[in-house]
Amino acid sequence: MNEDVRITVWVRGRVQRVGFRWFTRENALEIGGLTGFALNLDDGRVQVVAEGPRDNCHRLLEWLSSADTPGRVDGVTEIWGTPRGGYDTFAIR
Repeated sequence: MNEDVRITVWVRGRVQRVGFRWFTRENALEIGGLTGFALNLDDGRVQVVAEGPRDNCHRLLEWLSSADTPGRVDGVTEIWGTPRGGYDTFAIR
């Protein structure tokens, strides 16, 4: 079953000023079926919120955790939940 879900991810490492949000958006759009955003946080992390089919959210999470991202990812923390809606596309904030 591939029901719609919401995932919130906090990415730690050298993930700001390296195009991380832009590449996250591009990957989310390439995966397809995802809405949400990527946002730089004041503490140096990037927050990613994605809603869509569970498999697609898993694919985005795998990419966020991989060595294929720009910069350097030291770790990710994720929380899964129920979609809240309200996003038209996947945006950079």
